[in-house]
Amino acid sequence: MVSKPWSVVSIVGVGLIGGSFALALRKAGFRGKIIGVSSTSSIEAALARRVIDEALPLRDAAGQSDLIYLSQPIERILQTLEEIDPWVFPGTLITDAGSTKAAIVQCAAKKIRRGRFVGGHPMAGKQSRGVAEADADLFQRRPYVLMSPDAELEQWIRRIGSRVVILQPEEHDRLVALTSHLPQLISTVLGSSIARERGAAQVAGPAAIDMTRLAMSPYDVWRDILLTNSGPIDHALTEFIEQLEELRGMLLRPELEQKFEQAAAGAHALRGVELL
Repeated sequence: MVSKPWSVVSIVGVGLIGGSFALALRKAGFRGKIIGVSSTSSIEAALARRVIDEALPLRDAAGQSDLIYLSQPIERILQTLEEIDPWVFPGTLITDAGSTKAAIVQCAAKKIRRGRFVGGHPMAGKQSRGVAEADADLFQRRPYVLMSPDAELEQWIRRIGSRVVILQPEEHDRLVALTSHLPQLISTVLGSSIARERGAAQVAGPAAIDMTRLAMSPYDVWRDILLTNSGPIDHALTEFIEQLEELRGMLLRPELEQKFEQAAAGAHALRGVELL
């Protein structure tokens, strides 16, 4: 099937990610209409910032959209997938920005028949939320993971400045448990430890500030992530704790230098990929 160019895009969940995607599309040259489906407060803010052109209920928006972009919390994405298919045109592209993928892709496989679904996850964000924080450049130089190829979607993802990565849902969830979910939990524990130690904040420098940035993320953002990716997260935590125990045993031994060298190589590799 050859899809026609997008003329109407609906953003379902006009917050940081959905709003940023709308702004990024505009900056990349999209000239069609962008509809917002969200809470009243988010819609008012999005209209004031000209992030969207108009607001509609989900059913009305779905019935005229070429692309439907689900940028809600994971449980809300699952609910939307349960109900949206009868309202879309045959072949309408539905994608999402959920932080875990296996549960979402499985739901879409059962519920989406008229539309076509491509799971997605932009590896970008901030610790703050809401459309007021939306940024057209949020996706610049960031990986954007898709669960299956889609030529037109990939073209727009590249136009907004992202690097397309294709992964299977289970592989995505395993990898982001290590690279995204584990860092959040480490930051949470460190922030909690500093809060419990009287006087620690008074002597904290840039290292503690940098490493606790994620600790400012609210729990309600992470609740669905932890619920839908508990297995891979538990595995990542287990391996991390084992490595901490190994490091503790190396504190006074020369082998610790090798651990520092290995860690530096991993950190440099991350920064090298980011610059691609």
